[in-house]
Amino acid sequence: MLGVIDLPTYLAGLVLIVLLPGPNSLYVLSVAARRGVRAGYTAAAGVWCGDTVLMTLSAAGVASLLQGNAVLFGIVKYAGAGYLTWLAFGMLRSAWTMWRTRRERVEEELSDQSAAEERPYRKALVISLFNPKAILFFVAFFVQFVDPGYAYPALSFVVLGAFAQFASFLYLTALIFSGTRLAEAFRRRRRLSAGATTVAGALFLGFAVKLTLASA
Repeated sequence: MLGVIDLPTYLAGLVLIVLLPGPNSLYVLSVAARRGVRAGYTAAAGVWCGDTVLMTLSAAGVASLLQGNAVLFGIVKYAGAGYLTWLAFGMLRSAWTMWRTRRERVEEELSDQSAAEERPYRKALVISLFNPKAILFFVAFFVQFVDPGYAYPALSFVVLGAFAQFASFLYLTALIFSGTRLAEAFRRRRRLSAGATTVAGALFLGFAVKLTLASA
């Protein structure tokens, strides 16, 4: 089908890959839990746009450039790790404020102020784009299911990418609606909210370290 081979195997692998936790999905879940469905989908849109750009760059051969240029790969890698670290410290700082604050009104004001300053789409887009390993992954994974004899391999990439985006849409939608349920629990239990924010910040630090240690 349009140069795509072994589609069932691709779909099975795609489901497993999409379900693996990463900074994108964690951020969407965090936004949905704090700000609701609409903000969650705004963040998800940033993820989808970012992934579309990465898939396009992969098909255009940018992955080969990153793989063959250690300096360029290092610049993108450390920029991405730095951004994830910045997000992580922002989450940990918010969690510390929640732990120290005992008055609900003050906490709500801080939460409202944080929500007003946040730009979910932009943050999710940057998280997606500053991940050179994602570009390399798309090529390494997609190329296994493209017929080398097909005359229009770019079209094959489009088909594979469309399936990937559809799977991402279903998964992030599930996370968004799960996040809104978590939000109700967070509003009732401030310690739970602070603890969850702490865990999210720690995970983002872990993602930053993992990206820093990645090699082309």
